[in-house]
Amino acid sequence: MGIVLWIIFGAIAGWVASVLMKTNYKQGTITDIILGIVGAIVGGFLMGMVGQSGVTGFNLYSLIVAIIGAVVVIFVGRKLHR
Repeated sequence: MGIVLWIIFGAIAGWVASVLMKTNYKQGTITDIILGIVGAIVGGFLMGMVGQSGVTGFNLYSLIVAIIGAVVVIFVGRKLHR
């Protein structure tokens, strides 16, 4: 059951990031899930670089970290695509 919750968590984080970056009309649910999961990894890495804890569990702080990471992933993807 834990993996299902993390997929839902990734979907929420990816969706929020895609709305913030105005890419939600271009991508589907699977892309949102992937962005959210990758965003959680990237966000955890970035937070570790500034001395903060990364994703700590299924909570609001971790969701915010994942959203920040997904926004960074979308931003970098846009820059590489151009």
